[in-house]
Amino acid sequence: MTYPTHVASDDIRSRFSRAMSEMYRQEVPQYGTLLDLVADINAACLAESPQQRAALQASGDLERLHVERHGAVRLGTAAELSQARRIFAVMGMQPVGYYDLSVAGVPVHSTAFRPVGDDALAANPFRLFTSLLRLELLSDPVLREQARTILARRRIFSERALALTTAAEAAGGLDEAQADEFVAEVRETFRWHGQATVSAETYRQLHDAHRLIADVVCFSGPHINHLTPRTLDIDAAQREMPLRGIAAKEVVEGPPPRRHPILLRQTSFKALVETVRFPDVDAVGSHTARFGEIEQRGVALTRTGRALYDRLLADVRDPQNGSGSYSERLAQAFAQFPDDLDTLRRDKLAFFRYRLVAAKAPAGMAAADLDALVASGAVVADPIVYEDFLPVSAAGIFQSNLGGTEQRSYAADAAQAAFERDLGAPVLDEIALYEAAQQRSIDAVFAALAPSAAA
Repeated sequence: MTYPTHVASDDIRSRFSRAMSEMYRQEVPQYGTLLDLVADINAACLAESPQQRAALQASGDLERLHVERHGAVRLGTAAELSQARRIFAVMGMQPVGYYDLSVAGVPVHSTAFRPVGDDALAANPFRLFTSLLRLELLSDPVLREQARTILARRRIFSERALALTTAAEAAGGLDEAQADEFVAEVRETFRWHGQATVSAETYRQLHDAHRLIADVVCFSGPHINHLTPRTLDIDAAQREMPLRGIAAKEVVEGPPPRRHPILLRQTSFKALVETVRFPDVDAVGSHTARFGEIEQRGVALTRTGRALYDRLLADVRDPQNGSGSYSERLAQAFAQFPDDLDTLRRDKLAFFRYRLVAAKAPAGMAAADLDALVASGAVVADPIVYEDFLPVSAAGIFQSNLGGTEQRSYAADAAQAAFERDLGAPVLDEIALYEAAQQRSIDAVFAALAPSAAA
């Protein structure tokens, strides 16, 4: 039960996302430059395309554009993952999707904690892509056990953060003072700490096994490794980054440029080289893990649309298929993917949210004929924004910022059941969430038209 004095979970999530953004801007000054760059590009896009502005305004996406962020953190143990689930639940964030990144050479599997309801997403869609280290993929048994012992000793969330979480679970929420304290306590978990918890030699061994393993194991907590603003034109952002002194990664991850974007496209600047102190030596070392990312979000795809996307992407990634650069092969392959909204909708390749813009169905038209209602203009179909992630793109971003000569692939070894056991809950099916959102909008349209159809 939620009492009137309790702060809404959407508000706590907004406070947390602002706190994280402010902290990361202080810790990584180039992130501030990135935010300014994205704001400039978005303003230019909206100024150049009144139609795009109107569409974003009508669908409710314009208001959330300037607050939209996602972050990424990497956890080391099942206990950390389970505690994170409880803490993020206080902010109205649930685990959505399972991502196996091991097939792309990154020894983690992941989920995205995010809001799931229409109103919650409209209020603030902040997400955290949260990965759990898979030590069983580390081939050296001695090093594997050493890493496990190190991780077992640490506690990433403060006692006060956990106590406030327990209080929220018991009472159904937090009051104003508790909410502010909760945000401050949880934020500290994700702060950068330049003091390693292991010797320089242990760090070197773990680093040589895989840089990401060293990043997770060798510090007192899971420093946030990036925050990501949303742009309306990621290709413009990619071109602009070098002009503002930002070292961009070589290619944009995800589908090629399109008139109507699908799913998710991402780029980033290269990871910072940061100073690290070790407890056993006077000299300092360095560590690279944290970077800045930009995303462009398109329409969410149905299972049919996603199957087509996955097939085309697999063809592109097969070196025996086609010639030319990766970008050229990508564009050639995705020419098969329809690039107009009506075809995407009618062929059930993408999800849409329907809204009634006329008082009643046109004369002689059955209220339940959705395609006819859309064609008449009585109902508008707005693309549903993709709120989730792509495993190949996530792995590509990780690898571009890890570098090194460590192992780049593992045998396909998805382990969703083990992940959910460690999480303490099942992950939600993201496509089912989009299906439900689309159906809710259809039901609302039909309910609104029912009286006029009967008249």
